[in-house]
Amino acid sequence: MLRSAKKMKEYALGASDGRLGHIDEFYFDDSHWTIRYVVAQAGNWLTGRMVLLSPQLLARPDEEAKTVAVSLTREQIRTSPSPESDRPVNRQFEEAYYRHFGWPYYWAGPYLWGPTPYPIPPADPIEQSLQTGGPLALAPSGDPHLRSSDDVMGYHLRARDGEIGHVEDFLYDDRDWSIRYLVAGTRNWRPGKQVLVPQAWIGGIHWEDRTVDVDAGREEIRLAPAYEPGQPLTPDYEAELSKYYSGQMHSIPEGGP
Repeated sequence: MLRSAKKMKEYALGASDGRLGHIDEFYFDDSHWTIRYVVAQAGNWLTGRMVLLSPQLLARPDEEAKTVAVSLTREQIRTSPSPESDRPVNRQFEEAYYRHFGWPYYWAGPYLWGPTPYPIPPADPIEQSLQTGGPLALAPSGDPHLRSSDDVMGYHLRARDGEIGHVEDFLYDDRDWSIRYLVAGTRNWRPGKQVLVPQAWIGGIHWEDRTVDVDAGREEIRLAPAYEPGQPLTPDYEAELSKYYSGQMHSIPEGGP
C-alpha cells in the first residue's frame, strides 16, 4: 500500500528487546526515488548517535499500535555503523553498513534492491556472506545521491512555466519503498488544495535555491484531481489520476495502493 512519509513519523520503533524510539525522517535515493534508510530518533538511551535503519530490518507497520518492529536488539543497533550526524551519508559509510550486516549492496544488481526487487535480507548468515564476497565486491565509489525527506519537504516546486507550490509530503510504496508521488501544496495560488505529482514528472533537486523541477506546466498541476491527506488512496482514485495524467501525455507507475 501507499504510505505517507509524514504520517509515518507518528510511529514508534521497537527493537526485539525493547522500545527503540520513533521514526524521525527518511533518506531517499534521488536516482531511483527509493527510500534507503529510516532515521530513528532513539531517545536518551543512545544520545548523540544517528541511527539509520535499512528497510531490510523493518516489519510491516502495526496500524493499531502505530509501531514498527525492528529485527535487531538494542545492543546490535548500538554497535552498528553510524554516520557522522553533521555530514551527508556517503558511499564509504554505506559499504561499512552493508558489510556489517552481510547484505549485498542495493546499488550492485539488476533490481531496485540489488539482487532483489524488494528489501529482503539474504538468508545466509553474516559470516558466510562476508567470506564468500560476491556482490560485496562490486560497490562503486562516488556520491550515493541520498536526500533527507525533512530537508526536501518545504522545497518549492518549479514547473516549466513557473512556481506551482511546495513539497508537503511523499507517498511511498511499502512493498519496495519506492516513492510514487510527491504531495504538492498549492496554497499560494489555490488555497486549501493539495495534488499528487507522479515521480515520473519529477526532475532535479536543487539545494542552492531549495527547488524541485516538475516536467509539467502550472495548468496541468492546477487541474489535477485534489488529494485529501489522511484518506486512503483507493483504486478508483488512482484510476482517476492515471486517466488524467495519461491525458496529459505523461505516464505514471503502474500498480495500486
